Amino acid sequence: MAQQPSTHITLAAALWPSEAAQKAVRVTVLALAGTLLLTLAAKIQVPFYPVPMTMTTFAVLVIGMAYGWRLGVATILLYLAEGALGLPVFAGTPEKGVGLAYMLGGTGGYLIGYIFAAGLCGWLAERGWDRHVATTALAMLLGNIVLYVPGLLWLGTLFGWDKPILEWGLTPFILGDLTKLALAAAVLPLAWKLVKRS
Repeated sequence: MAQQPSTHITLAAALWPSEAAQKAVRVTVLALAGTLLLTLAAKIQVPFYPVPMTMTTFAVLVIGMAYGWRLGVATILLYLAEGALGLPVFAGTPEKGVGLAYMLGGTGGYLIGYIFAAGLCGWLAERGWDRHVATTALAMLLGNIVLYVPGLLWLGTLFGWDKPILEWGLTPFILGDLTKLALAAAVLPLAWKLVKRS
């Protein structure tokens, strides 16, 4: 009996297969496209309750799942490097500052969380979790959790644990994150169905 492979092809690789000689071009283009998507997602403000919603976490998790863990993490690191160099790629930049000064502020822990979230979602996608609604939703939920842990730890360290850290950094965003999770859980399996038909 043939043994099942432990990893699956990513959505990006299925949409854009490449020979070894073209791999560097493919990876570079996808990473740059990913940082552009992250920048656009950070600038989108969707009116929502109780706080306006940006689409950054949605983009982080979807990039992780679509690219796989290596390219997903590399894309997030490139995005963070762009921000560290002073490019206005984050939500609230340049109005709320740019560069390392912005990154060491209240959102700094969440930015680090992006790396872990994309890595985890990418690793799960390479094991087929992005093919079905339920497993995609679970992967996105786990990605959100690992994104919030460093975010909340940094907020507590920065402002003090006597402050309402969960009220500042978690509870206002739960409803929006669940909405983005549901959207991703619908989009990724649908994208796989379209790929398989073509």
